[in-house]
Amino acid sequence: MHEAGTQLLRGVGEVVLAPALDEDALVAAVGDVDAIIIRNVGAVTRRVIAAAPRLKVIGRHGTGLDTIDIQAATERGIRVVYTPEANAESVAEHFVGMALILSKRMLEADAALRAGNWNARYQCQGRELRGKTLGVVGFGRIGRATARICHHGFHMQVLYHSRSAAAPEEEARCGAQRTGLEPLLRTADYVSLNLPLTPETRHCIGRDQLRMMRPSAYLVNLGRGALWDETAVLEALDQGWIAGAGSDVFEQEPASPDHPLFRHQRFVGTPHMSAHTEEAMRRMSLVAEDVIAVLQGREPRWPVN
Repeated sequence: MHEAGTQLLRGVGEVVLAPALDEDALVAAVGDVDAIIIRNVGAVTRRVIAAAPRLKVIGRHGTGLDTIDIQAATERGIRVVYTPEANAESVAEHFVGMALILSKRMLEADAALRAGNWNARYQCQGRELRGKTLGVVGFGRIGRATARICHHGFHMQVLYHSRSAAAPEEEARCGAQRTGLEPLLRTADYVSLNLPLTPETRHCIGRDQLRMMRPSAYLVNLGRGALWDETAVLEALDQGWIAGAGSDVFEQEPASPDHPLFRHQRFVGTPHMSAHTEEAMRRMSLVAEDVIAVLQGREPRWPVN
């Protein structure tokens, strides 16, 4: 955690780092804790919760809640808090970075330059983002931030698909139009996946959905690795169903160095770091404020249950 949050915690109690992140190690470590803060790795399972009789609050350093058994916590009267607004801008900027790298074919150009192939400048012809259509799948805070940046910065038209209620004010802010998943995939030049991982969203982008996309379109996954079928994405790149893909997340993390997507020149990946900016890390660490609020009998700002 960023020192900003750690300092707050040290002001009210002892801060202990877990010795390891597997379930057995966590079960052994939580016997006398009053609070748990978890980042993206490890999981606060029902078994971990049962092993912590003093536990009062679980804090999620970030936004995804799929690694916390919220039902088990609620049954015990344990509060769960998180930082839903902390990383939206950083993740949205990461999408723009990946979209630019893919569109401008920067990885290919960089490799050619390092190999002494100056004439790659005639071969790696890119595309502009300006005026293209962005499809946002999942219109929460990250999806909306992505839409705003792309609409106002690149004059992109915005389509979005969401399971939640319509957002007319946000639609007006970035000229967004709500639509179904299929028309979004068939129309968009760039697609950003921003959904939470649930049983309903697992592999929501598979072979059939990829075949709907335009061969000039790009797909970027900044949600969870299992939102798309990685095997189908590789096939889509090999067969030219889409122009390129990028991801910050993978079904198995850490991803293996020999992951088949990594061999493809039209794929760009990063190691689950889209929220790892100085600013976002500081904001996420301030989940400590809500953890302390619960420990002191006050209502937290961002309760989950």
